[in-house]
Amino acid sequence: MTEIVFRLKRHLTSFQIMILGFAGVILLGALVLMLPIATVQRVWTPFHEALFTSTSAVCVTGLVVQDTGSYWSAFGQTVILLLIQIGGLGVITGAVTFLMLSGRNITLKERSAMQDAISAPAVGGIVRLTRFILKGTFLVELLGALALLPIFCRDYGLRGVWMSVFHSVSAFCNAGFDILGRTDSSYPSLTAYAADPLVNIVIMLLIIVGGIGFLTWDDVCTHALHLRRYRMQSKVILSATALLITIPAVLFYLTDFADLPVGERILASLFQSVTPRTAGYNTVDLTEMTDASQAVTILLMLTGGAPGSTAGGMKVTTLAVLIANAIAAFRRREDPQLFHRRLETSTVRNAAAILLLYLGLTFAGAAVISTAEELPLGACLYETASAAGTVGLTLGLTPQLGVLSQSILILLMYFGRVGGLTLIYAAFSGHDLTYARYPQEKITVG
Repeated sequence: MTEIVFRLKRHLTSFQIMILGFAGVILLGALVLMLPIATVQRVWTPFHEALFTSTSAVCVTGLVVQDTGSYWSAFGQTVILLLIQIGGLGVITGAVTFLMLSGRNITLKERSAMQDAISAPAVGGIVRLTRFILKGTFLVELLGALALLPIFCRDYGLRGVWMSVFHSVSAFCNAGFDILGRTDSSYPSLTAYAADPLVNIVIMLLIIVGGIGFLTWDDVCTHALHLRRYRMQSKVILSATALLITIPAVLFYLTDFADLPVGERILASLFQSVTPRTAGYNTVDLTEMTDASQAVTILLMLTGGAPGSTAGGMKVTTLAVLIANAIAAFRRREDPQLFHRRLETSTVRNAAAILLLYLGLTFAGAAVISTAEELPLGACLYETASAAGTVGLTLGLTPQLGVLSQSILILLMYFGRVGGLTLIYAAFSGHDLTYARYPQEKITVG
């Protein structure tokens, strides 16, 4: 299969390979999950439900139509975990990994595909970076599993080992799948551990580490505390991540969870600030949060994590570029700046296009679902933002939706994982570039 993927590279661009690779893995996963062996009751799963689950796993979203813990068997859960791991690392990364394990030399075309897959700045050193990503991923997931082991083994015995591994991988890949559900208590997420500091802190750290991006890892490991040596992108990601965790956490603390003790309230506020970026776990009842908090959560879900990470969304760098451009416009400066570096015009243009795509698709999807299901637009907007941002948070609507609405969420999850620009480049890469320019004329904005 790996050979086939890279033979297609001769005729397809790396962006086309990526979208087809994700689609192929999703379809294969859906076919496997349809089998009776994948369910506890040993029944055939309808194709649309299996496709939804497979898409959610590969796109590391976490939205489900069947409770993962009570509906899927050990085999089905293993398949879902493998799909999460592939989706978190990326299809191209997985293919390159198999090539490296087989001892085959990585060609220039394959290196170029890998560069696009992980948003690396250059082709040079891409194999070294891939090895670093793989080693770092499995090390962090192992440490996360070991940290969760005492809690889950205490509560579930030997099954706690599997639960520790599953939730560590799911959290690091920003997937948000849980296997804590029972027949009498489905879709629980991590609500049973809302007051457990260890579970909360470990899951939050896994989410953050997985969401800051592989290139940021490289900077942290290479330069440690010498922040001036970091790439500008890493500086932007780390500072934006800190702000997008702290500010919403303060808001949630002031407006929600008033009935909780102070310690639990702080944990709940921090956790619900971290998880929309794009993990999908929850430790509290999301329907009980205020409208303002739900609106902030929607914005966080659409923002997502960093480029070249396990997280989805339009990315924190996109938001940072747009804010920098707005500041430059307010101060009547020609070029937007971040950390004493000037941003390219094409970067600002791409950021604006990505924002428009995400907002347009999120609102359009919510409008269709609201009309088809006769549900409030605000609640539907929460679900579509969760799907487009590959988050997985829900107000409880997704399992109740019809096939049409679930299909819309599938498309939004797929779009959110492969990326808006990737789809655009894949669709229009065959078009010849033109250097003809129309006459310029001014238009008033604002």
